Formats: sequence, structure tokens, C-alpha cells
Amino acid sequence: MSWIRLKSISKSYDRNPVLRDVNMKLTAGDKLGLVGKNGAGKTTLLRLILGHEDPDAGTVDITQDVSVGYFSQFSELDSDKSVQGELVALFPEVLALEAEMDEVNAGFGADPDEAEMTRLLERQAELLEQLERAGAWSYERDIDTVLTKLGFNEEHRSLPIGQLSGGWRNRAALATVVIQAPQVLLMDEPTNYLDIEGLRWLETWFQKFEGALIVISHDRQFLDAVCNRIIDVENHRLHEYEGGFANFVQKKQMNIKSLEREFAHEAELLAFEQEAISNRKELAKNPSKSLRRKLANIKQSGKPRPVDQIVTEIYGGLHVKDELCAVHSASKSFGGESLFEELHLEVRRGDRIAILGPNGCGKTTLLNALAGVESFSSGTVRWAKGVHYVSFNQMVDALDHGDTVAHAVGAMPDSLAFSATKKSVNRFLGLFQFSELDRQTRIGDLSGGERARVALAQCLLSGASVIILDEPTNHLDMQSTQVMERALAHFPGAVLVVSHDRFFIDKVANRVLRFDGDGNVGELEAAI
Repeated sequence: MSWIRLKSISKSYDRNPVLRDVNMKLTAGDKLGLVGKNGAGKTTLLRLILGHEDPDAGTVDITQDVSVGYFSQFSELDSDKSVQGELVALFPEVLALEAEMDEVNAGFGADPDEAEMTRLLERQAELLEQLERAGAWSYERDIDTVLTKLGFNEEHRSLPIGQLSGGWRNRAALATVVIQAPQVLLMDEPTNYLDIEGLRWLETWFQKFEGALIVISHDRQFLDAVCNRIIDVENHRLHEYEGGFANFVQKKQMNIKSLEREFAHEAELLAFEQEAISNRKELAKNPSKSLRRKLANIKQSGKPRPVDQIVTEIYGGLHVKDELCAVHSASKSFGGESLFEELHLEVRRGDRIAILGPNGCGKTTLLNALAGVESFSSGTVRWAKGVHYVSFNQMVDALDHGDTVAHAVGAMPDSLAFSATKKSVNRFLGLFQFSELDRQTRIGDLSGGERARVALAQCLLSGASVIILDEPTNHLDMQSTQVMERALAHFPGAVLVVSHDRFFIDKVANRVLRFDGDGNVGELEAAI
């Protein structure tokens, strides 16, 4: 029996359709991965299931008494309690039983008479059975396991949640959902802010989860490891593929080729129909010439230039020095605790350096020091004369919400938009799904993922020799991530990136700098 049923669902915003005549069923054991472009309707689908929004048409049916848990990448907890306290509070039945057991145990020490002793012993036996059924002997161990795997040290566990950073509060929210383990889990980007160890643990947890799961994620390896169905939200509808992400990629590619063949036949039929109309009405002076022009237009629209050619055309005029940056004997400490010591790093043209390691080990701190946001405790960083670098995260923070996409990308000093043709720049922006109309849109009217795409396009077109990226895939859809991968592969300068996206690292990195969490940093071949 299905737990959740979507029947003929349609949803629009300001008369713009997002979902149209959508049908879906979810049963025990289903693990669905939702993929699609930013704004395609993935999060809207989850909000409709939760009842946070109402459909314009159709119905959402949820079987009575089925428990549903929800995690959003933006669902940061805010509480005066510690994360440990919040998780313990999720077991009110156990806490009440333990409190009553304390009263019973206190009664034994009050020198009870024989009747009272009998009552206390009987109640103690009942409470022990109830505590066993409620999981009282394992809940503290389960909480400790979840917090450990999500990267919480003793300090983070004891601080009030309201004093934690946004990323840690996000992880605290994830911990609460995992501990509750409802029958149905709706997860919107659960892998953001997790290190690779935490990611692998979460994969294993989802694989063992016996309920039903719907997950939105940009992490392709995660989707492949966890999901048994992929749903592609495209053109306002749901397109379902059996198996994990790898199978989806193969099957969708076959579908696209099939559609291309159908389009070719449709184009031929359109050409014949146009000829018939022209001949019948005798309105065209030269029907054959008009027909050739239409066929040429059809062919041009159906066969865009390859991605790599568009990217390399943009970077043709960018010249980069061989030696770009050198870090010598760098160390960084906070509050007397060392993050890393004696770090040496040379950055040269063509380097794609991935910086990996557990959360809190100093990866972002290193990027911030290279970008001039903070300084090392000791050691030096030296940029070669005339070398410019750009930080993706600084670009996101500096976006002017009153600016348009086109101006934000094209008006930067030294921008490649000045040296490349307008046609090349527009093609490049088109790869990032910015149409001619989108390019005139105000930044403030864009979604978080769309703003991330603008900042990424700014970085790639900035004319800088070094691009610094901290978790760039967190808010990008898969198509934008794939375009970024191709752009970075052809970028003639150097790239330094912190990321937990293993597919992304595999495709981009040719060097890996690994932090072990104990202050040591070593360089490995590009494999994780």
C-alpha cells in the first residue's frame, strides 16, 4: 500500500506554471532522488506533500498515522538549549519513565513497609519493561553516534544552538530528523556542510533506513549510493527512472537521442506542411528559398555548439603566469588550539587543488587567508606580481540586489566580457541557463541557486588567474555544476576548492591537499 499519493497536481506562481498534472506514489522502501534545474519545482513538490502549500489543482493524500519528517538546507535550529539537550528532549516517553524510576528507587531508601515494598517492586518491574520497549538503553548511544558522525565535538554539543554558526545549526536540524527516524523522510540538500566522513556515514544510514525517502541533492555519488529511483523534474512534469543516478544518466541520454530523432521527423513534416501551404496559397515568390531558410533555422536550433568550444572561446585571450602563489611555513591557531602547522603550498598555472578534511580542520580558514579575509598566525603567503585572484563566496556576498544579471557579469574590471564578443559571452551565460530575458532580471528577484550561478559566472569571466571556491556546488543544480566542471577544466589559471562533492572533485582536481584534523596537512594524488 502506498503511503503518499499525488494525483493530478498542478501549481503555478504569478501565473507561471511550476508543476502540471503531476502524479506520484511513495511506498515503504522507496528511495527517490529528485533532480532538475533550480526553480524546476523540486522544493515545491516537498512543500505540497507537507501541506505547507496547497496545489492549484489535484490532491495530496497521506495515509493516516504515517509519520513524516522534513529537513531543508535552510532549516537552521534556533534554541537556548544545546544540541545534546534538543536531541534528548526528543524522547519524552523515556525521560518520563526514567523520572518515575528515580522516584521508585528513592522509595526503596525511605524504609517502606511490606505492602509499599511490594508495590515498589511491581512498579519497578513494569517500568523496566516499558523502558526496554521505549529504547531507553540505546537512545543516548544513538545520539552520541549521530553527533559524532555529523562532526560535533564536545564544545559544539554543549553550546546553546543559537550561538552556533549557520552551518552547525543546519547540521543540528539534520541530527534531529535522523534521530526521530519517521516512516517518511523528505530531505532537501541534506549533504550540505558535511565533510566526506559524515557524508559516507549518512549514505550508510539512508541505505539501512527501512522507511521511504524523497531527497533533493546535487551530490551525484550520494544519489547513486542511496536512491532506487530518480525523478527528473523537467518542463513542469515528473520523469521517472528506475535505479540510481548512474542509470538515470544513461537512460536520459538515450531518451534525449530518441527525442532528437523525433524532432528531426517533426522538422521534416513541418517543412512539407509549409511547402504545401505555400503552394496552395501561392503567397511566396520563391517557396524553395523560404523552405531552405526554415530548414536551416530548425537545424541551427536543434544542434547547439558543444560546451567545450563555447568555454575555450571565452578563455582564448586570458594569459596566465607559470608561478602564481607560494605559502611558506603557515600555521593557524584559534584559542590556543592549532588548526594546522608548517603548511607549504605552491600554486602554479593549471593546478586544480582540492582541499579536503574533516569539518573544523582549517580548510575554509586557508582559503580565507589566501583571499586576504584573515591572516595566518605565522608564516607567509606571497602572490606573484600582477596576479589577480577572485573568491566565489566573496562574489556571492557582494552581489548588488538592485543590479541586473547582465550588468553584474559584464561590468567587472578586467572582465573577459570586454575582450570576448557579445555573442560568445551570451553563449557562455546561456550554458548557465540565463536566457536573454533572464539577463535583464534584477539580482534581488533571483533564487539562492540563481544568485550562486551569477557569482560563479562572475568568477569564471573575471579575468583573474586564480579562482578560490568554498563549497561551490551547494546551491547549484546539476546542469550548472556540470558546466562549471567543464569551464574549470579549460580555465588556463589555477583553482583552489573546498568541496565535499566527490564527483566534482574527481572531475576537476589534479592535486589534493588533505587535512587530517590533528594539525597535519599532506598532499596526495587526486583521489578521495
